[in-house]
Amino acid sequence: MSQADVFSILQNAMMVALELSLPILAIGVVVGVVISIFQAVTQINDQTLSLVPKILAVFATLGLLGPWMFHQLMQFAIQMLTRLPVAGT
Repeated sequence: MSQADVFSILQNAMMVALELSLPILAIGVVVGVVISIFQAVTQINDQTLSLVPKILAVFATLGLLGPWMFHQLMQFAIQMLTRLPVAGT
């Protein structure tokens, strides 16, 4: 296995990790900003008010995008396992 192959595998792994984490992080940020604006407007300073909606939004996102995320992860795993016999030479 050449150095270019190793870098290709690492690049693919980082791209899959980015694809899988980006929707969850984006939803968390958007919900956090909306809750922060709501708290600033109403002058409510409660920590649980910002935490609970973010947790619910993240779990809802995982529930909705879970099958797609699993499919992407399985495609990456299959791709890596099919490259395994070639890597030994």
